[in-house]
Amino acid sequence: MCQSSRADFVSGRTAIQRGARIWQTNLAPVITNDDVTRLVGITRNVTDRVERERQLRRQKERLDEFANVISHDLRNPLNVAQGRATLLDEQTESEHLSPLIRALDRMEAIIMDTLTLARNGATIDETKSVRLTDLVGKCWGAVDTDAATLEIAGEMTFQGDRDRLQHVFENLFRNAVEHGGTDVTVRVGRAGEDSIYVEDDGSGIPADRREEVFEPGHSSTSGGTGFGLTIVKRIIEAHGWTVSVTDGPEGGARFDFVMSQSE
Repeated sequence: MCQSSRADFVSGRTAIQRGARIWQTNLAPVITNDDVTRLVGITRNVTDRVERERQLRRQKERLDEFANVISHDLRNPLNVAQGRATLLDEQTESEHLSPLIRALDRMEAIIMDTLTLARNGATIDETKSVRLTDLVGKCWGAVDTDAATLEIAGEMTFQGDRDRLQHVFENLFRNAVEHGGTDVTVRVGRAGEDSIYVEDDGSGIPADRREEVFEPGHSSTSGGTGFGLTIVKRIIEAHGWTVSVTDGPEGGARFDFVMSQSE
């Protein structure tokens, strides 16, 4: 505790490293009769927090490097192979070409999903106000939903990363159409003060498989990459939220997101 007569003192904080430990001191003025009469300081050991921040920065750097390798070192030769296969298909008749082109297209889809995981799984630092109906409508329009129907129940505004959340809803909509059929009905709505649900009236997910559907590479369809629901979980967790899957009221799958904060 210090004495001071400076009325213009600004509270602040200082971090000092002593040996292997890092200490942070926060100072705040105590004002009496418009004068700063003393300072109140609190010193905390922030070593663990600083180390976690360093680990997160290193993780982000590794993910960025990984994404760059995938983006350039894998996509470039794949694009060449796809182009050559397309030209060959135009010039030659062979029963082997169609399976080859499908395999190359699947490789491209896996690379794109892997890039999404690498670039969107890191902890989110900045959020903006997001309106549920606006976000859901945009995502539905970006997905090939054929004759599927979208129903939105209840409005909600919350803080989140809009770009990353688009990946969440687009993947859930694709998942519903792929597993529930082209005429599936998908409902999105508010569930309580701080949660959102996405459900469909498709075939649902068996109880003994609900945890593994979030694992990388898990797919119940021959054309799927197995990363869609993994992307959903990683982005939700990057927001500091939780995601769970249960049965919907009509037997389909229901995904619930519980947020840490809502407006």
